This record gives sequence, C-alpha cells and structure tokens, in this order.
Amino acid sequence: MERCDVLIVGAGPAGLASAACLAQRNISFILIEAESLVGARWRRHYDRLCLHTTKTRSTLPGLSFPREVGIYPSRSQVVAYLETYAAQFGIKPRFSERLERASPSAANGAARDHGWDVETSSQRYRARDLIMATGLNRTPARPVWPDQELFRGRIVHSADYRSGAPFSGQRVLVVGMGNTGAEIALDLQEHGARVCLSVRSPQNILPRDFLGTPMQVTSMRTAFLPVAVRDAMGRLTSRMAFGDLTPYGLPAPTYGPATEILKHGRTPVLDIGTVARIKAGDIEVVPAIDMFSESGVMLTNEATREVDAVVLATGYHSGLAELLVPELLDRTGRPTQETRAARNIHFVGYRNSLSGLLRQIGVEAEAVARAIAGRARLMGRLKAAPTY
Repeated sequence: MERCDVLIVGAGPAGLASAACLAQRNISFILIEAESLVGARWRRHYDRLCLHTTKTRSTLPGLSFPREVGIYPSRSQVVAYLETYAAQFGIKPRFSERLERASPSAANGAARDHGWDVETSSQRYRARDLIMATGLNRTPARPVWPDQELFRGRIVHSADYRSGAPFSGQRVLVVGMGNTGAEIALDLQEHGARVCLSVRSPQNILPRDFLGTPMQVTSMRTAFLPVAVRDAMGRLTSRMAFGDLTPYGLPAPTYGPATEILKHGRTPVLDIGTVARIKAGDIEVVPAIDMFSESGVMLTNEATREVDAVVLATGYHSGLAELLVPELLDRTGRPTQETRAARNIHFVGYRNSLSGLLRQIGVEAEAVARAIAGRARLMGRLKAAPTY
C-alpha cells in the first residue's frame, strides 16, 4: 500500500486545478487518471462545441487562455489549454489508473477524522485527504423506451456524437433540450439533416449574449440580488430576446433561471441560434417519446415520426455511487452538503453555477487547497503525526 498526503482522482479541469492549487502551497499529491491523457472527456465532445462562458471568466487558477483565442473557446482550444496548464504547473498524472473503490480507513475510524483507503486498477493507497474530481459527466444516462429494440435506425448518445456531417439528408430526432441537445440539433440542421427536437418539460432559455453582454457576466453582476428578482430579470430577458415561445412547443417553466440552477442544479439553455431555426420551421419541436417502432417513434401526444436516427442528449450521471460509500451521496448521486464539509474528502467540479462551471471549479479548487494547507499548518504547530 502506497501512502500519500493527498490523492486526486481525475485529470480533467477539476483535477488539474486542484493539483495546481496544492502545488502552489507545496503540498504533495498523487493524481490518478483512468485514461491516457489529460482532459479526456473534453477530447470526446462534439466538434462544434464552444464554451458558453467567456475565456476571461473560464480560466483555472494561475493561467489565462492565450490572447488569440476568441471570446468563447472551442473544444480543441480548451483541450490545448488543459495540456498547457498541466505542463505549466508540472502536473504529471498517473495515467491509465482507474479508481475502483474508496472508503474511510477502517483502522482509524470515521472519514471525518482520518484518511482514506483507495483501490485502483493497479495500486492501493492510503491518503490523508481524498479529492474527487471525476465530474458530473462520468457516465452517460441512456433511457430505454418500450419496443426500442425494434427500431431499425441508429441510436447514439451525445457522448458518442461528433458531427452532423454523417447525418446529412437523414431524419434525426434529438431527445432532450438542454444546452447539448439544443446545440446538436442546430449542428444537425446546419449539416442538412431534417431535425425534430423532443422536449419533455418546459425550459428556461436565455440568449448567450444580450444587448452586447455575455449572459455569464450579467449573472455575476446580479448575483447579490434576491433569487426572485434574478428569476424575474431572466424571464424578462428571455421574452425580450425570443418573444413567447409557447406556440413553438417551448413553454417557460413556473420557476426562473436562477431557481433552476440553485434549487434544481441545472443550467438554463443558453441559445446560440437554435431558437431562430425553430421559429423559422427548420427544427420541429415535438413532445416526449412514448414508444418506438421499426421506423420511428410514437410521441406522448400519440403523433408519430419516422426517423433514421435518434441522438440522446439525455445527460449524464456522476457515477460516484460506484466509487464511494452510499451515505456520502444524496438520492441523485451527488455529494451531500454534509459530505462537502467533511474534513478528509473533498469534491471539486460537482456543482453547477450561474457564473460557469470552469470558474466554479477554480473557486472550489482554491478553497480545498486552502483547507488542506490550513490543517497541515495546524498539525505542524501541534507537532502531531499524521493519522493516516
């Protein structure tokens, strides 16, 4: 068993930011990554993906995006940034090492007071502190409908979608209108597919930019306001930007965008052109799927659509339940508030934010590193030996 001060799991943005913040405080760590490169999930995202948050407010601690990068960095630019970030801070993950299970060190009692025993695909560790940085998008959510096995077309999850080019001329149903579903529907339409967009529930939809200002910036500037006020401002912005979208199959929910992210943990849709294509009739909004047939789907309103392919933009699970003891997680599989406050386990990158996920990751990584460094200093003053 190898002993270490801090074990970080995941070499995406959250893991790299955590490592850099620890390195700046001279705290030793081991960073493990299941795949062979940093930012592995970013490398697999669809080609046209760009951040919906600005480059100046989407940086990790200690490094800016290059000057030549545009306002909204592309997928490939984010990957290049993560590679540069790892090199800048001398971060050398142990690649192809997959976490299998982590549990409180049995010999020393509760995780709040002591360390963690960690099993990976190639090693066993005992770590004083454990930082989970595997992210919210670890495991694709793949719902199953009645008679789905009869469908003769192709069903692909957004995790495996790269471009609309192979679907040119085909009839494609996109399931789910989060940011991913909305952007994939637009990508398919621009590549010549005939697109239906299945929307199960009302959506808060905002423009990515409004009156020349990124919505991220507006959200940050108004963060001090009461939630009800921010909700009202969001609804007004949506109505001014798009008008009433109910006739197009996109009614607004009963709660506003601030409530959506703070209470429900979901980000509103930041539109980059999908709404215009819907209003122009180029993308058809349809209800949820009820069941499949050989040639297509029946919808919950009993209408049918014949399609050649279905793209599931149905989100992801964190997959933490496979890695940690159940009492650390809530019913959605996310760390509980009590778990976040635990002294020896830390979570970075599992909380959506009005200011953007990458910026939130930076805030969390700094806070975790400060907490670990502060306790290390305290232990040094007391001359107490580590108990891991």
